[in-house]
Amino acid sequence: MHRTIAIVNQKGGVGKSTTAVNLGASLAVLGQRTLLCDLDPQANATSGLGLQKSPASSSAYGVIIEGRPLRDVAVSTDIPALDLIPSSPHLAGAEIELVPLMSRETRLREALEGVGDRYEVVLLDCPPSLGLLTINALTAATEVLIPIQCEYYALEGLSQLLDSVRLVQKFLNSSLEISGVLLTMFDARTRLAEQVAAEVRRFFKDKMYETVIPRSIRLAEAPSYGMPVISFDPSSRGAEAYLSLAKEVVTRGRDTAALVAPVS
Repeated sequence: MHRTIAIVNQKGGVGKSTTAVNLGASLAVLGQRTLLCDLDPQANATSGLGLQKSPASSSAYGVIIEGRPLRDVAVSTDIPALDLIPSSPHLAGAEIELVPLMSRETRLREALEGVGDRYEVVLLDCPPSLGLLTINALTAATEVLIPIQCEYYALEGLSQLLDSVRLVQKFLNSSLEISGVLLTMFDARTRLAEQVAAEVRRFFKDKMYETVIPRSIRLAEAPSYGMPVISFDPSSRGAEAYLSLAKEVVTRGRDTAALVAPVS
């Protein structure tokens, strides 16, 4: 069974797509066969991998609304072992189109069931909202990764997100777990960043990833070249941070698997 990790925070500008692209690329570099699904109509993860928004049928819209198989929509990227389900402008209307559909919350989960063992990790880059696209992602996921920026109001709205996760756990996906909270945009030169980091760690305790993603010019420049930072500048602080995060994600997955493995 593959791991499915939804990267979620309804607050915009916290580094969801940056994390999706760079974590996906780093996992692939570590040898993990990875699929990234871009569920955000803004398509930042798609362009961040050097690809264009796709027509409706050849995108996440085609999978969720039209029921197209993932294998027919997935495209390869310049990173070996990393495939992408591209975004489409049509996703902007998908929230409304999902309302009258049968099993509207589980359509992505049903699509992912057809993936089999082709991938070891599936990453879901969610839009900055708690609408039906995000609910589809949470229903399909085994884990939630929450990026939080080290800036003022970092914890704003997180109680609503955690309530949504609990509701999905209760009614749609009892196996969903918060696998980790990731600090992003950390600027060690500012006292505010240190204070926010301390506050977030106090709130989430053992759910925190040890890796902290720094503010980095190279990390900010990489999307404009359509490349993850590990390809754009492998020696940069951003590349090193996301590779470290990928190693943590792999390790946590193995630890979880060991906990649930049957005793022989």
